[in-house]
Amino acid sequence: MPLIEHIRELRNRLLKAMVGILAGGIVGWIFYDPIWRVLQHPYCKIPQSNRLNGHCALTTTGILDPFVLRLKICLIIGVVLASPIWLFQIWAFVAPGLYHRERRWTYVFMGGAIPLFAAGAFLAYETLDKGLGILLGFTPDQVIPLVTITSYLSYAVAMLLIFGATFELPLFVVVLNLAGVLTHARIRKWRRTLVFGIFVFAAVATPSQDPFTMLALALPTVVLFEVAEVIAYFHDRRKAGRPDVYADLSDDEASPLDLRDNDDSDDDLEDTPRS
Repeated sequence: MPLIEHIRELRNRLLKAMVGILAGGIVGWIFYDPIWRVLQHPYCKIPQSNRLNGHCALTTTGILDPFVLRLKICLIIGVVLASPIWLFQIWAFVAPGLYHRERRWTYVFMGGAIPLFAAGAFLAYETLDKGLGILLGFTPDQVIPLVTITSYLSYAVAMLLIFGATFELPLFVVVLNLAGVLTHARIRKWRRTLVFGIFVFAAVATPSQDPFTMLALALPTVVLFEVAEVIAYFHDRRKAGRPDVYADLSDDEASPLDLRDNDDSDDDLEDTPRS
């Protein structure tokens, strides 16, 4: 395609993605009350001594805060519900320029990214009350913390996004290994440094920065990293067992062009990117 056609296609893809997000936001507006109760539930699980008059109540300091809160929640729900739509639009825009092997790696990444992100977000939701309880536990006696709905929503969304995104890190290790960029030998050599880096990242990235939330994020990530290392080990072992098509060629002998017995070479020759 010429450049102007690419721009037009990008515009159409963005418009379709925005329409999907808008439709998801309308659904979020309709079901706002039950969604808000679900989001508020972790706060209601903390000890009553940290609540206003012993009730599960958040405060607001501005006239527009409730309306802005509703818009934020509807936008978040719209992005989540419309994720199949905008992910497909991104994929449909970039797929024509990918090789067959690159498309296969993308399938692997997308097939693992969605459940891993959902698992991380679910773990964050289950640990929200623990982090809140620890933070509010530092409140002095005879002092009642007035937690605003805006600050609570920001904290909850940050936790969900950080946990979900962190659970994607082992998947990147697998994809880089499949692409031949990162070998199992190098992963094994850097294992201690990577595990230490995971704990440091968990300590810095979590909004509450308390030990419980840090361990709740770091330990599952380390487990997932070990799983990724095992996958890389078996992939490199299987790759090493393949016959080398260039082993019997002399230095001045031309290599074959049609390598149908080699999976990677076959993928490269089978498809060419379209501009």
